[in-house]
Amino acid sequence: MPYAADVVIIGGGPAGLHAAARLAAGGAAVELFEEHEMVGEPAHCTGVLAREAFERFGIPATSILNHLATVRFHSPSGHAVEYSPPEIEAVVIDRIAFDRQLAARAASLGVTFRTARATRVDVDAAGVTVVGGEITVRARACVLACGASYALHRRLELGRPRLALQSAQAELPAERLGAVEVHFGSAAAPGGFAWAVPVRRHDRQTVRIGVMCGSDARGHFRRMVERVTPRWGVRMADGCVPRHKVLPLGPIARTTRDRVLAVGDAAGLVKPTTGGGIYYSLLSAELAADTLLPALAADALSADRLAAYERAWRDQIGSELRWQHILRRIAQRLPDADIDRLFDLARNDGLMPLVRRTARFNKHRDFIVALLKHPPARRVLLRATLA
Repeated sequence: MPYAADVVIIGGGPAGLHAAARLAAGGAAVELFEEHEMVGEPAHCTGVLAREAFERFGIPATSILNHLATVRFHSPSGHAVEYSPPEIEAVVIDRIAFDRQLAARAASLGVTFRTARATRVDVDAAGVTVVGGEITVRARACVLACGASYALHRRLELGRPRLALQSAQAELPAERLGAVEVHFGSAAAPGGFAWAVPVRRHDRQTVRIGVMCGSDARGHFRRMVERVTPRWGVRMADGCVPRHKVLPLGPIARTTRDRVLAVGDAAGLVKPTTGGGIYYSLLSAELAADTLLPALAADALSADRLAAYERAWRDQIGSELRWQHILRRIAQRLPDADIDRLFDLARNDGLMPLVRRTARFNKHRDFIVALLKHPPARRVLLRATLA
């Protein structure tokens, strides 16, 4: 069967679309499988992104809805700590507009879109065959950008993320908007956290409410809506069902093999601390494309050659992922009483200067290291690891 493309990409989210555009810009013939009729729908994520991402990845900022200046953290016992970074680091985006902007760029560069769910990927010595419904595409290489769906990974022996949590989220009308809220504790989101993020559109205002937790995400979502409604004036229509998904919080065992690379959520490249994945999706897509282009030119697509991609992402974000994973593992074991103790330290014992000095929206390593070096905080955190 002759090649229909140099690369077939599975998944039309930010990772797949950015990889497709970069590969096409480099001269590769690219076909992309997207299971939904419309790119960007349904939107699954909170749509909070580092402001720096637009310049870093060459994406127009027209999808930005509003900036996020302040976050208010709520303890299990109801105490709050507020933090405003020295400058705006995070923005809320219209995720549908964001994805469609990436799709338009990819299409303009010659990427061919296939509306089909890829159900099979076969790799042989000469190429890759991807099957979706009645569509079969033969290519020289494949990029898995299928999000947190790992059915294809089993056949390709790539493994699954070591850690995952549930999430549930919906965007709801609100009478009043406030600062971002983040709630911790077993009543809010055991093992994770719950959030409320203000969204300002030109014709209405809404709030994105969600939870990331170990179990019963829909139940905790419903209780989070009840918790914030008095402040935000949330209106939840009868029968409203939040979007539910699994959040991978650790890389899969292998992100490359002969002729195949995995990027973004499909590779488990998500912030273990927050579950945020857009920035790492774009970054890994770029690194994957930059590995594939010279490999295609040399017709050298073995696992050994493509391993340069895994070395590249580990070099750029491996340390971040390791330290974030350490904190995530500890946080999942913290009882409510110890979370309250950390809030007391933030209010009374100098943790906030440490936050202001080291915390960055897109980089958490320095803050985590500083937190574990802070003697009172270290005692609380290490107690959880020994429990």
